[in-house]
Amino acid sequence: MQNTGETSTTKDYPWFGKYPAGVPKDIDPNQYESLLDLFEESFKKYADLDAYECMGKSITFRELDEKSAKFAAYLQNDSGLEKGDRVAIQMPNILQYPVAMLGVLRAGMVVVNTNPLYTAREMEHQFKDSGAKAVIIVKNFAFNLEKIRSKTGIKKVYTTGLGDMLGGLKGGIVNFVVKYIKKMVPAYNIPDEINFVSALESGTSHNYVRPELNREDIAFLQYTGGTTGVSKGAVLKHKNVIANMLQIGEWMKPRLKEKEELVITALPLYHIFALTVNCLAMLKIGAKNILITNPRDMPGFVKELGKHKFTVITGVNTLFNGLLNNPDFKSLDFSHLKIAVGGGMAVQKVVAESWEKTTGTPLAEGYGLTETSPVLTCNPIDGTEQIGTIGPPLPSTEVVILDEEGNQVKQGERGEICAKGPQVMDGYWQREEETKKVFINGYFKTGDIGVFLEDGFVKIVDRKKDMINVSGFNVYPNDVEDTVSSHPKVLEVAAIGVADEKSSEVVKLFIVKKDQSLTEQEVFDYCKENLTAYKRPKHIEFREELPKTNVGKILRRILKEEQEAKG
Repeated sequence: MQNTGETSTTKDYPWFGKYPAGVPKDIDPNQYESLLDLFEESFKKYADLDAYECMGKSITFRELDEKSAKFAAYLQNDSGLEKGDRVAIQMPNILQYPVAMLGVLRAGMVVVNTNPLYTAREMEHQFKDSGAKAVIIVKNFAFNLEKIRSKTGIKKVYTTGLGDMLGGLKGGIVNFVVKYIKKMVPAYNIPDEINFVSALESGTSHNYVRPELNREDIAFLQYTGGTTGVSKGAVLKHKNVIANMLQIGEWMKPRLKEKEELVITALPLYHIFALTVNCLAMLKIGAKNILITNPRDMPGFVKELGKHKFTVITGVNTLFNGLLNNPDFKSLDFSHLKIAVGGGMAVQKVVAESWEKTTGTPLAEGYGLTETSPVLTCNPIDGTEQIGTIGPPLPSTEVVILDEEGNQVKQGERGEICAKGPQVMDGYWQREEETKKVFINGYFKTGDIGVFLEDGFVKIVDRKKDMINVSGFNVYPNDVEDTVSSHPKVLEVAAIGVADEKSSEVVKLFIVKKDQSLTEQEVFDYCKENLTAYKRPKHIEFREELPKTNVGKILRRILKEEQEAKG
């Protein structure tokens, strides 16, 4: 089915770094047989505490246990599905997500997380590739499902309205406004759709039977973003996700306490970052997640933040930048904030510095990939973080910098970041050849270019595929973007390489203005002061917005494709 990477020769490389104080070198990934053990432990320990809150409605760990068990019982008895079957979940951050996700896993089935904003074509690919037999989808996006369902193996469709678990009058009002006032539910026709809440109720007529699962069973098919070719499903087993939860837990333990944390979850839970760090790792310590359904509504997001004494917030660079540029954000109470973690894309220096100045809390950058469950490295949270780096490796994680032949480069030299650890996937779903390509000497090849600093911290230079070749010199977009973003009139920036007769490629910038008075000449002059000649842009284009993934990661690929189409 998939290659584990073990067919290649494994090799050990020396590492000269050190772990933060109080963080062990290794974790025991075998202390739980499956994620179910971990879930049940949390349900029992934190039964009366709130687990999730969304739009003012909370559910406790006990309610999460009861509702997810009901859904699991329904799936086991009334759905026609069997242990190991793939079930797609396609919804934003609403209370239905954790209930559905835990219910699928507790039924012994596999979660296929799906971006609700996928086009019909993207949905079709993922459903067909994963072999999903059922989907749980928010009604807002069911119109796309209708278009492609006949081309997939989807037998059961469970639909839900955004307000379905808010209860009573409030839930009804939310659904009415979403459908009839904001017109966010395009018409669709799926005659055999089953209401998700009705399925939950049907589960009460059955007894939930805990399936036999072990660490080698698949928990998630987590699809890569498709930014480099066809989107592939990373096979994340129970062992992978358990390991990363434990690694994250040890990393955060010096600052976080059981039963006390309030976590802001603005990144969608279907994304691997929020899934493992917010949804699952925080579940283990009895933290409460505040689910933000639409973080793009920045004024609404900031208003929601003002209601909570939050202690943890995670996000991507563009999210933090957006908050910092909201006039009401600075007036919030940050006195309880312990940890802010950025991932998913490079955290720019100007954003990290502004964040700490505004909130009094450092913005610790972490790093990982879908294929690694996701976290591989993270800046310490003990005051020894280094802005501009991704920190040292997590416990039980080996990170090395290798050249094209698999040789370890000298400390301070650039090469591809490669990693090995219990959180690293065994392979891609039914893509043996693709799996072989991403392993070398038993290490997963991330595709990112990095360097080890003297103290064992890792610094990312850029994506291997995004590198710009200017007359034989390597220009890394992150380097250029980080410099240009520090200009006070720049809100967002993306750098790509475009063809050039003299230099093979030259740098082109796409800029969203913070101050409308910004001119091309100002940018050129700023770059002349701060960048060596071959890194300076030759072309600048101002835009109202930049193309991004649903979690806010800027898509250079789209910009590059647009340029190539122009010829």
